[in-house]
Amino acid sequence: MGFVDHMSDVCAVTSTRNSIRKPMQTVEMKVKMDCEGCERRVRNAVSSIKGVRNVEINRKQSRVRVSGYVEPNKVLDRVKKSTGKKAEFWPYVQYNLTYYPYAPEAYDKKAPSGYVRNVAEAFPFPTPTPNSPLTLHNYTTLFSDENVDACSIM
Repeated sequence: MGFVDHMSDVCAVTSTRNSIRKPMQTVEMKVKMDCEGCERRVRNAVSSIKGVRNVEINRKQSRVRVSGYVEPNKVLDRVKKSTGKKAEFWPYVQYNLTYYPYAPEAYDKKAPSGYVRNVAEAFPFPTPTPNSPLTLHNYTTLFSDENVDACSIM
């Protein structure tokens, strides 16, 4: 270690605060709001959180979108405690993004227009990998004439 390295270590400014910056996130929540007063209470509760950059509220859809350097669970807890309303993370996906929108538990009459519940049954099965166990897709193509690796017994 040379003299210059030693002097740079001695003169270096070190921070005593452990400042780990949170990543920029967007948190979407479903909060039932009936009037402008409810909307104002939710907006004030969320805006007072340190790190919040933007708050969008759509009262018709009961949707609150918060952007900033925040933790999703803290935002949800703040809304629940400050407003006394039932709040949950946004449970819906757009209708056109799902393969099976009328699958059991996916179709929800209370969902906003153009949305269905985000459940696993609404999406297709993951594509099988060579090391994965046999799925229904693998069984149906096992004895296919189009499959070059089909059973040679036939």
